[in-house]
Amino acid sequence: MKILHTADWHLGKRLDMFSRLEEQREVLAEIVEIADKEDVDAVIVAGDLFDNFNPSSEATELLYSTLHRLSKNGTRAVIAIAGNHDSPERIEVPDALARACGIVFVGYPNAYLRPFSTEGGIEVLHVDNGYIELALPKQQTPLRLILTPYANEVRLKTYLGVEDTEDSLRQHLAQHWKQLADQYFDEKGINFLVTHLFMMKNGGEQPEEPDDEKPILHVGGASAIFSENIPPQTQYVALGHLHRFQTIDTEPCPVIYSSSPLAYSFSEANQTKYVVVVEAEAGKPVNVLPIALTKGKKLLRNKFTEIEEAMTWLEDNQDAIVQITMVTESYLESADKKRLMDTHPMMMPIIPEVKKLQKGNDGTSKIVSIDNKSMEELFVEYFKNSKEGKGQSPSESLMELFKEIQSVEIFE
Repeated sequence: MKILHTADWHLGKRLDMFSRLEEQREVLAEIVEIADKEDVDAVIVAGDLFDNFNPSSEATELLYSTLHRLSKNGTRAVIAIAGNHDSPERIEVPDALARACGIVFVGYPNAYLRPFSTEGGIEVLHVDNGYIELALPKQQTPLRLILTPYANEVRLKTYLGVEDTEDSLRQHLAQHWKQLADQYFDEKGINFLVTHLFMMKNGGEQPEEPDDEKPILHVGGASAIFSENIPPQTQYVALGHLHRFQTIDTEPCPVIYSSSPLAYSFSEANQTKYVVVVEAEAGKPVNVLPIALTKGKKLLRNKFTEIEEAMTWLEDNQDAIVQITMVTESYLESADKKRLMDTHPMMMPIIPEVKKLQKGNDGTSKIVSIDNKSMEELFVEYFKNSKEGKGQSPSESLMELFKEIQSVEIFE
């Protein structure tokens, strides 16, 4: 049996002012091509289907059309769970129509799915809270899946009965997974765990999270889930949440983040993105085949001290989304900034790294970088060097106004 594992599509996501929808359309078409070429029996999308709780109609249409293509008219099972960026209610809305195509949507932890069958030969054999067993066309062996979508603190209490969000979450999930695995996982089926959580090896190095995920480093404020909490009968763990392809552990089985299909922040610049094709046989270790994705624009960043050098680099990388840092001894002139911005159609706001002359102990001048200072400190430096400041610091009322402007969030 072949299963394709992908995650973190983040449909509708923008990078600053740049839409990524066309890139997403291209890379999802590539994923469909890979699924067809590899002739996979099932597809798992491990959360973060959308980028926010209220996706655009274009993003919604792209999700449904892609999953329908992946399902091959109900002859290939598709299982999609909610991530922390998804509304679980929205994920489960098309359930009735989706089941006819062999698409399983799971929005909430501990969900109890209704049995169904498709004309293409997919049949649900058994269900339980957070569990589904599928019979697939061309396969004599059933596919068993423990499914745990993302859970915030409210959902943990409502659906999992967890009162505090530290060790009890880890203990509850370990107990919940063990109970399901002991009851349903044996060597007569293919046994997978699918979840959208922050998972790591106990005592191991903490995996790095992309910029957009840092505020939820631990799910709902709870501690990370450890790979040792995975039932030993499990043959593969399909993870979503972290955007870089990585194997968290190989015990008791491969525990893998497949990666997002595109680089969504500059912390992911130069990463190769993947889907994972898992070849599984009942009672045996799986074979894992990462397949690199080629569609989508690269994210490139660089640092320069000379305007002309920066412009040359920008001209050489017209097909990428770029971010540059300009190192200058004074604030970047508006004319130079315009020249740079006009050179590239997909450039993020320029990051200034301003340097200033400072007297050393020996009386000589030296250049000191101030790029690591806070926004307030940089504003003070700017004001001092402006015509209005004339070397003096801004007033307390002006600083309060600056802080108030900083705190304002602007939504589209």
